[in-house]
Amino acid sequence: MVDARQGPSDSTIVQGGSVPGHPDVPAFTLRAFTPSPIPVLIAVPHAGRAYASTLLDRMRNPAFAAPRLEDRYVDLLANAVARETGAALLVAHAPRAMIDLNRATDDVDWDMMGPPLPDASAVVTGGFARRARSGLGLIPRRLPGLGELWKRRLDHAELEARIAGVHVPYHEALAETLEGVRRRWGAALLIDLHSMPPLSPRSGGEGSPEFVIGDRFGASCDGALVASAFGYFAESGRQAAHNRPYAGGYVLERHAARRQGVHCLQLEIDRQRYLDFRMVEPGPGFDDMIALLIGLVRRLAVDVAALGHEEGPGIGDTGWQAAAE
Repeated sequence: MVDARQGPSDSTIVQGGSVPGHPDVPAFTLRAFTPSPIPVLIAVPHAGRAYASTLLDRMRNPAFAAPRLEDRYVDLLANAVARETGAALLVAHAPRAMIDLNRATDDVDWDMMGPPLPDASAVVTGGFARRARSGLGLIPRRLPGLGELWKRRLDHAELEARIAGVHVPYHEALAETLEGVRRRWGAALLIDLHSMPPLSPRSGGEGSPEFVIGDRFGASCDGALVASAFGYFAESGRQAAHNRPYAGGYVLERHAARRQGVHCLQLEIDRQRYLDFRMVEPGPGFDDMIALLIGLVRRLAVDVAALGHEEGPGIGDTGWQAAAE
């Protein structure tokens, strides 16, 4: 399912895919301006709250487990930032409890699946498979302090429906949007936006990081963009960490293409910085966080545009001057 319509201020809204159990709910919403005013796409893969009753019925402790899997209300932050800056915005509506869009489609804990099991060639044995073995694969299986999430095993047909209805169209939309931005500007930046529980203080008397910037240890993003982001947080009096404990996952691994001008960052935000003391609803720091992120996106947009200019005009455009206008 793909539905496109005009949004506010000459933006286009595209809704695609579908959430299993919620046939009228799209898997994602993409809002983009044409032409793109800045070379940035913000994506939010883990804030979906479209919980089908069939999904909740099979969870052991849905009221406790489902919210713990969410990047709580990061989509509200991203929406406000995108509206103010003109960045393209891709938001998933399917909850992470249903399918994790930051995992490969074969990063599955097959012990949680009913028969038949796949042949050996279909089973991941390296890198990302460790996510499934830890309980947080394509379909989350367990959480620390809670244990198993599900009352019964998942049918293969259900897994295939989630991949076809949610995972495939989301990543297709992400790739197409990044390529469109890159063609216009010569370079594009994806900010894959997440939230995290509070981290422990770092050594040396420093405070706890409020943000973690992940670039897969330099593989997914130009170092100058990473340095600019750290410089911005330092100037704003905010603590940020690099790649630890979050270096970025499947989204960055799949979509980053530095040599082709597509740069990807994962940005984790401490939930206590924008939610209330229960970390359930927007708190007193919510508006300040929006303002901070607006400044970050604007700064990085200038940097990415300059990087695109250095690398040459985008395919099919008339060069830097026309794009800047």
